[in-house]
This record gives sequence, C-alpha cells and structure tokens, in this order.
Amino acid sequence: MRLQKYIAMSGLTSRRKAEELILQGRVKVNGHVISQMGKNVEPEKDIVMVDDKVIRLEDNKVYIMLNKPKGYVTTLKDKHSDKIVLDLIKGIRERLFPIGRLDKDTTGLLLMTNDGDLAYKLTHPKHVVWKEYIATVKGNPENKKIKLLRDGVIIDGRRTSPACVEVIKKDKDSTVLKMKIYEGRNRQIRKMCKSIGHPVMELKRVAIGDLSLKGLQVGQWRHLTEKEIRYLKTI
Repeated sequence: MRLQKYIAMSGLTSRRKAEELILQGRVKVNGHVISQMGKNVEPEKDIVMVDDKVIRLEDNKVYIMLNKPKGYVTTLKDKHSDKIVLDLIKGIRERLFPIGRLDKDTTGLLLMTNDGDLAYKLTHPKHVVWKEYIATVKGNPENKKIKLLRDGVIIDGRRTSPACVEVIKKDKDSTVLKMKIYEGRNRQIRKMCKSIGHPVMELKRVAIGDLSLKGLQVGQWRHLTEKEIRYLKTI
C-alpha cells in the first residue's frame, strides 16, 4: 500500500495532506524519515509515524455533516484561534478532518470524515462537485458584472471556471446572490465578488452536490445516511 494512502486510511488526514506531510519530512517508516513519494508499506509489518506518533489503520469510517457557525476555523490546529470545528463534534472517538475548508467568517455545510480516499476524491480538481453558496454582497452589481462572475474572472493570476450565478434579492445597499462553483480555490467566492467591486458581507454554503443542510441548525451536526454516503462515493 502506498504510504500516503496508509496515512489517509488511518483517519489522520486526507491523502493530499498526507503527501504534504511526507514531503515535509514529518513521516517515518520503521524509524526512517520518508520525504519522497513512492514508498510502499505493509500494514501488518511496518510501523508508520507522523510527527513521532504511531498511526494505525482506522476500520470504522465516519461521515458527518456540520452546519458550521461563524468564528470557527476548519484547520484542526490554529494557534491564532481558540475555536475549531472539532470542538462542535461530541461523542465521536475517531479522528476526523474536514473535506475542504470554510474560512472563519463563512458559515454552512461542512463535511467531516476519517475516510481519506473519499476526501481526496471530493477535493481533487478532476472531479466536478458543485458547491452552492448564498452570498450577500455590498452594493448592487450590474448585469454585466454578474455575467463576468458566470464567465470567469481573474483571481490569483488565473481565470475561474464558469459559475452559476443568480440574483435572489436586492436591497438599497446590498444584493443576495446564489452562486454555484465546482472549483475549490482558497476563499474563491470572496475573491470573485471582490474582483467585480462588490465584496462579500455574509457567506453561507448551503449544498455540496445533492447534499444540503436540510434544516440542520447552526452549530448542529449529524451522521450522513447510507444513501448520502453511497452518493458521495459515486459522484
């Protein structure tokens, strides 16, 4: 088994993050630091350590949906924040990590699991997984600016992929937009709206693919159903 897959299947983190840990020299196999891709391990024989802590394969897979409140970070350790999303998940023995991220001020649907393979699949660019957001932006964007969002704007030196954008409501000083994207770039919705001169005031993710919050209250979480898990594994 590939080392990065072993780390992901231990429930420590996603496979992509596992690859980063290897390249950073934070992984040991049988006491030897591994800092390059390509290492295979035998789960029954080899001892794998991350940051000098032994990790083992996690048999019990857990899949959770959280309605993330504002003020919580999705990184599992953040020296600048005393609120992390794991604090909201009570009674779960397994080590969980988020699939993708929501920034501190963004609320809404966050999936958490210890299934590194699924996390890798859902966050890999080759898989088209639509994510739906409700964004309240400053001011009232003109139609040509809405078209820019749909067609793609330049952020961080690259054009965004086509997006679905619909005006839901207009007030004197703000506009509510429904936006659907399938990329997962850092703070993408916020950067897209800022690029057209209408920065985000409030942002909430309401759906990932066919999964929605379905009345889940802010700060609450639930296990995914078997049907939802099968759906995520087949998209």
